[in-house]
Amino acid sequence: MNPLPNEWAIKHRADSCAVTQRPFMPGEYFYTLLYHDADGYRREDLSEEAWEKRNENIQPFSFWKSRYEPLPPKPAEPVPKENAEQLFRRLISSNNPPANACYVLAAMLERKRVLKQVKTESRNGGRRVLIYEQGTTGDVFVVPDPQLRLDELETVQNEVAQLLQKATS
Repeated sequence: MNPLPNEWAIKHRADSCAVTQRPFMPGEYFYTLLYHDADGYRREDLSEEAWEKRNENIQPFSFWKSRYEPLPPKPAEPVPKENAEQLFRRLISSNNPPANACYVLAAMLERKRVLKQVKTESRNGGRRVLIYEQGTTGDVFVVPDPQLRLDELETVQNEVAQLLQKATS
């Protein structure tokens, strides 16, 4: 058994003091303490007042002083997952689904971990189809592989971007 992966799994900086539970304020100084124990490294972030009142007999493996700055808010997704998925569902269930757009949307949703490709099959005539499953609902989608060439990809991406823009407006 390799202990290394767990040993190096150190949690991210906290937004509040481990002792007082008081949230750190932007610009406030705090201390990070690393302890090495049987499970690997353990991190504690302390306010200056908790640092001054700590038990100095318990020595951390390492410590340092930092200035707290909250993480910037995550940028909004260019296309919300729901809109891309709704568009994909609408297109794939239409009478004549656009194979190229469905293929690109499925790949996009797979990257966002909304869809999972579970299988690839060959139909009569050698045409490949990709079988996707929606993780939450268990819905299954069969998407024909349009065998896109690299020079066709930009046109299809633009087509999908236009469809998504219409879907979100």
